[in-house]
Amino acid sequence: MPQILIIDDNAAVATALEVLFSLHDLETRHASSPEQGLALLAEQEFDLVIQDMNFTADTTSGEEGQALFRQIRDSWPDLPVILLTAWTHLDSAVELVKAGAADYLAKPWDDGRLLTTVNNLLELAETRRELSRRRQREREQRQHLHERYDLRGVVFADPASERVISLACQVARSDLPVLITGPNGAGKEKIAEIIQANSGIRGGPFIALNCGAIPAELIEAELFGAEAGAYTGANKTREGKFEAADGGTLFLDEIGNLSLAGQMKLLRVLETGRFERLGSNRERQVTVRVVSATNADLPAMIRDGGFREDLYYRLNTVELALPALSERREDILPLARHFLGDDGKPLSPPAAQALQRHPWPGNVRELRNVIQRARLLAQGPRIEVADLNLPRAPQRPSAPADEPDRARIVAALERAGGVIAQAAADLGLSRQALYRRMDRHGIPRE
Repeated sequence: MPQILIIDDNAAVATALEVLFSLHDLETRHASSPEQGLALLAEQEFDLVIQDMNFTADTTSGEEGQALFRQIRDSWPDLPVILLTAWTHLDSAVELVKAGAADYLAKPWDDGRLLTTVNNLLELAETRRELSRRRQREREQRQHLHERYDLRGVVFADPASERVISLACQVARSDLPVLITGPNGAGKEKIAEIIQANSGIRGGPFIALNCGAIPAELIEAELFGAEAGAYTGANKTREGKFEAADGGTLFLDEIGNLSLAGQMKLLRVLETGRFERLGSNRERQVTVRVVSATNADLPAMIRDGGFREDLYYRLNTVELALPALSERREDILPLARHFLGDDGKPLSPPAAQALQRHPWPGNVRELRNVIQRARLLAQGPRIEVADLNLPRAPQRPSAPADEPDRARIVAALERAGGVIAQAAADLGLSRQALYRRMDRHGIPRE
């Protein structure tokens, strides 16, 4: 049952609140002075505090209440506090709300408004506790992954990244082909390295080939090797990537760029482990695990005749879909600090916020470049927003930059599980402002 602490020197006020809350299954305790209230907070866990602003007779300045509030905020920063007083001062209210007070009500209070505020704050507090528990579970799961597997120094904090990494570790022990999908610069090669490092062939070679960086006429020679004179410019025999990767892993990035002829030969190698160098009739046998990656829509390429369906299903025994950095935002700051290094300058709070707001179309590669440039050029003791040199986000003329549209409001409500206070805080709005926007967009109040 939720626990509420009432700090007020007026026993009649405390009794009235205790009766009101008891009728709604809320337990209360009463402290008649700031000192007693702080002592109870140190002894017991509470879900909410309702405190008076004046405790000394004939004092109406609210200074005692401000001092008490700041002591509570310093020691229990996540504990919601409602300020209650017979002497309202707008300046004090605004100042304390900015400092983190949950609400500011005048005596005599309106029971309905007070109960609504209390219930919303208790829901929000429970949501925050559940979020804290979830984050603790996620930290424990990440720690378990780091202890059990070789993660090749990968930096991550977002649950979306953790799911991909965990699945990569699970499938690593098998010899099944793996297809890693995701946008350029998202870190697909790092996932391939994790698969190799935790496989039964981790002691073998790890050979990477970007199929998109090799001309189509040379890609087969890169994969399978070529005899001297096999094509113009082939002055000597060369070993292909499959031979180099024998006993290990071959990572084929941008597999969608492989020609249809190369796809046919790749399919045969995957099925038999045999191939011929260009210009040779002698078959060679290798044992290679193939991990491929692409940012292309391979099913669409199959429909258009640009990719073999049988090869797709041969490569796609296990698919690991790595999201874009914009879809795993909890990774942004840990990655930025990793790229800064232990001896790098810290990020200022505004710079950290700018990193989290940026859409990162270039994904992790773009983030690394931004941080490396800022580390080199920053003149002050910290990296500031200007040092990041991020492009300005385009402004929409139809609405203020921070005005949430219907989709953002619906998404915030879904993330908050329908808790209005949590959704409003997520959007940077008051509850009343969120209700107005819900009505404007036709979003039902449930």
